[in-house]
Amino acid sequence: MRRSGAGVAAGTDPTIMAHGTAVRGGPAPATVPAMAAPTIVTCAVTGSAPTHTQSPAVPVTPQEIAASALEAASAGAAVVHIHVRDPETGAPSSDVAHYRQVVEEIGASGSDVIVNLTTGWGGRFLPSADDPRVADPGCNLTGPEERTRHIVELRPEMCSLDVATFNLGEVAYLGLPSHVRAMAARMREAGSLPELEVFEVGHLRLAAHLIETGHIPGPGHFQFCLGLDWALPATEAVVDLLCDLLPPGATWSAFGISRHQMPMVAIAASRGGHVRVGLEDNLYLDRGRLAPSNAALVERAVMVVEETGRRAATPAEARLILGLTPR
Repeated sequence: MRRSGAGVAAGTDPTIMAHGTAVRGGPAPATVPAMAAPTIVTCAVTGSAPTHTQSPAVPVTPQEIAASALEAASAGAAVVHIHVRDPETGAPSSDVAHYRQVVEEIGASGSDVIVNLTTGWGGRFLPSADDPRVADPGCNLTGPEERTRHIVELRPEMCSLDVATFNLGEVAYLGLPSHVRAMAARMREAGSLPELEVFEVGHLRLAAHLIETGHIPGPGHFQFCLGLDWALPATEAVVDLLCDLLPPGATWSAFGISRHQMPMVAIAASRGGHVRVGLEDNLYLDRGRLAPSNAALVERAVMVVEETGRRAATPAEARLILGLTPR
């Protein structure tokens, strides 16, 4: 797979728009210059945790997920990050048929949005109360082949790769180096660019090592996943630390969970990084007001990006930045 990375730009103080209020920094520019640098906006469409009970906007069926992804693309997202669910129960699913339906519906629409499929399902481990060596029935831990089956079959342009192990709330999320290498090999076989998910500093170090040893194609595209319990916090200092540790030429994006979503858009964009929003990570458009759609979150993110003096990248520009094959 051929790709070339863009360097990390120096940071400036961001104008942060959170819940519709400027938190700090100067006023937004009146207009965005025509030659403003492009920032890739990714929309994480549904995830696995949010439910219809929490927000009726959360898409569940393959048709709903595809439709929401296309609305997000129309609002300015160049990339859509896709999980799938059981259409009847809304529970997270790894069914290849559901992924295929979403991918085919997006493709049939004529949209040139980049599809990024998750491989996150199958990484959670919870020991049973009686014997910690035995998994609790609620554990979904599976092996590298099962976690990447849909990648090999559907060959998306991008897919996520969770690089290492960490505590995720009250469960352990497992990413053994041997499993990461095996998953990366299958992604290479499929021709899919791995988006390297970083929840802890050590994850970035392991990913950089796997790039150095040829298991992951360089220079690498990293996603900083911030604000989850109990991983890295969503702060400017953390973003700066992670940027300092990136391999030369790597591209990067960042997202913050919940109330950190829009502030992190400003922090990342102002430093030359890329951004992610969506109902997977945050259900609210403003404090106390649910987002009516993924598109509404993308529209807000585009506004925040423009307030930093940049603009939302088109899918064609995103392919160029990420080194993907032009369409």
